[in-house]
Amino acid sequence: MSIAIQIENIRKSYRDVEALKDVSLEVKPNELFGFIGPDGAGKTTLFRILTSLILPDSGNARVGDFDVLKDYKEIRQITGYMPGRFSLYFDLTVEENIRFYAKLFHTSLEENYDLIGDVYKQIEPFKHRRAGALSGGMKQKLALSCALIHRPQLLILDEPTTGVDAVSRKEFWDLLKKMQQKGITILVSTPYMDEAALCDRVALMQSGNILTIDSPENIVDHFQWKILSVKSNQMYPLLKDLTQIEGAEQVYRFGESIHLFTQNGTSRMKENILTSLSGKGYQNLDIEIQKPVIEDCFLALMDKPEEA
Repeated sequence: MSIAIQIENIRKSYRDVEALKDVSLEVKPNELFGFIGPDGAGKTTLFRILTSLILPDSGNARVGDFDVLKDYKEIRQITGYMPGRFSLYFDLTVEENIRFYAKLFHTSLEENYDLIGDVYKQIEPFKHRRAGALSGGMKQKLALSCALIHRPQLLILDEPTTGVDAVSRKEFWDLLKKMQQKGITILVSTPYMDEAALCDRVALMQSGNILTIDSPENIVDHFQWKILSVKSNQMYPLLKDLTQIEGAEQVYRFGESIHLFTQNGTSRMKENILTSLSGKGYQNLDIEIQKPVIEDCFLALMDKPEEA
């Protein structure tokens, strides 16, 4: 049975840093909900509050029928938590780690093998290998197995794919989809914008604020600017020159190109760019219309949080 989550006006500060600023949101039962944002956005702090590891300065939150302040014992029984840093025992084998965590919850590997089987089968051939000797992707699968061993109703994963290769990242998200099909509500945080598209809904976070909450498709559909992708043989001066062009609302380095946001028509903006850059020595200048992705939306919201 999956559960819902309600977060109301949560605030948390560490000395002079306000990690969470009046955060409120709801997560539906059986939803795969993503928190997307850079380091320092407040994702880990929020997860630690939901798992009753730290207390908020103000506000409240409920996990199902349980209050995070009053019912921490019950919440820990129904929640599987995978912290951002690998926190299992390096000197124990794969199987020993799983059996240890199973024993903490008065269960066993055999009893819950049907739940973790999709994950555990991928590391079972290495069950006698010490956890410290595993690759990054295998460590994450072991950690996920341990988080699931007691059949949680809620699974909280803090940046589970950070530092993991692209193939392992895809495999990990495939496993999360399978866990969701088994009725588990999943919260996952990530700094990777491309992973946002794999969630049912996402909260884009920056500096303790939630900039927007919606499905990835709706966030992209409501993007209000047109985007031009610009490349040249001189990318560094190009970024500076593009910011000076009339009609350029925002300009960002985006991979191997530069994304320029504008409210003007794309044909008119192309002419403005070509006219402004004429005679400045740019060669192989390439200007293309670009469809927005979730990262474009996030970068735009970062500059205009008051409009979120």
